[in-house]
Amino acid sequence: MRLKPIAVIRTPFTQAAGTPIQPVTAAGAEGTEEGPMKTLQVLGTGCPKCRKLAENAEAAAKALGLEYELVKITDITEIMQFGVMMTPALAVDGVVKVVGKVPDAEAIKALLA
Repeated sequence: MRLKPIAVIRTPFTQAAGTPIQPVTAAGAEGTEEGPMKTLQVLGTGCPKCRKLAENAEAAAKALGLEYELVKITDITEIMQFGVMMTPALAVDGVVKVVGKVPDAEAIKALLA
């Protein structure tokens, strides 16, 4: 089982001692929430187009200032579980957004916004 963070919270705590770890004990603590982390999944065998798609997806996420994790999925069986029959493909948080082409960073930004 793989756990995935749902948000990043910045707090004023600088040491582990005394840091609240339960929502109840964190009541009244100041900090900012930065929204959920996106998982960008590049589905492909590692060909030049797959690498370019990964590069463009990373550039788009950085340009938008998103917290993200880039995962490259190269196993054909795992790729087929997404219902993808043509690579490269891009999935965002497990939802396939692009199949069989390499959109530029601007087009990917529109998918991530």
